[in-house]
Amino acid sequence: MTTTQGILLAVFVVATLVGYKIINRVPSLLHTPLMSGMNAFSGVTVLGCLSATALAAHWGSKTLGFIAIVLAMINVVGGFGVTDRMLRMFHHSDQQKEGNNE
Repeated sequence: MTTTQGILLAVFVVATLVGYKIINRVPSLLHTPLMSGMNAFSGVTVLGCLSATALAAHWGSKTLGFIAIVLAMINVVGGFGVTDRMLRMFHHSDQQKEGNNE
């Protein structure tokens, strides 16, 4: 392992631990709004994966890039699904109020 690979691995491990600690401290009521807000950043991740995969020279790198694209797209679609579900929940509540007033 080269020095650069060691530094990148250390950054990955530290980022994973810090992210886990931050998410654990968020109250459960805020997870859905935060997830819908982070959906835009997942789109940026997809663009990064696409550009990195397009510039990859070896088949192993292209395969890892493809896997990264698939996982990032699953995250984007899941974020849109959760946001849509959350918005439908509020929309349904408004329709019930209008129906009771008539």
